[in-house]
Amino acid sequence: MCNNMLQYAHVYAWGREHGRRTVSMRFCYKYPYFAISSTRGHNFLTYAAAKLAAGLGLLPVVSFNTPGEDTAAKERLMLSRRNVVVEGWYARFYDLFLKYKPDIMRLFAFRPEILNKVSAFADEAARGCDLRLGLHVRRGDYKTWHGGQYYYSDAEYAAMAARFAAISSGRRVCVFVCGNDPQLDRNVYLNGCGAAKVVFARGNAAEDLCLLSLCDAIIGPPSTFSLVAAMYRDTPLCWAYDARQDMTPDSFKRFDYLFRHIE
Repeated sequence: MCNNMLQYAHVYAWGREHGRRTVSMRFCYKYPYFAISSTRGHNFLTYAAAKLAAGLGLLPVVSFNTPGEDTAAKERLMLSRRNVVVEGWYARFYDLFLKYKPDIMRLFAFRPEILNKVSAFADEAARGCDLRLGLHVRRGDYKTWHGGQYYYSDAEYAAMAARFAAISSGRRVCVFVCGNDPQLDRNVYLNGCGAAKVVFARGNAAEDLCLLSLCDAIIGPPSTFSLVAAMYRDTPLCWAYDARQDMTPDSFKRFDYLFRHIE
């Protein structure tokens, strides 16, 4: 989901700069959690028509599949045709993304029913706490991605949260544990996060993303999920490249830096 958000946001920013209207095929039908899904042209009919036309060769397809490539020729093709399909994870227009970032965040604002539900849950759960830490527990495909380099145990995640609590100047921390592993060992977190209060997320992917976005800091392995969560309120984000790394204020970076360093 978040890969698709960032991919489209780059293309959207390019389109805004060049006066071209864009539509995200993924957000036409697959992720109905954001404001973009209610904007003009975002519906299943648009998706089906574009998919069919591209498959039949009626629409040119411009692919961005090579990191760091010269994109000038592809951009000229995109400008020369009224309609094209853009694909590939390496459509990257960083400066334009930042220029149109406020518009991007409005497009991907959470639908009110999601924001209201998650905000009420977070406020109640963090009652009596001074800081909210979002702990992103990423499992699933991380068991093999990069050779499992960022596939951390529950004890390692809990230790990260405990180190954050230890440097939080006596303020009480509420740790929101969000992730894609339904089998995580809750007792490890309840007993391993130091003096912090531990709360487990209980929503779908979009609700977990929203919950992370409402935190004061986020910790997790390198991931577009935590990156997008940090985008909403420019939340300090610590990407744990090593589960045992030191935890200091300098460990936390902002979105505008990290989004240029996605692995």
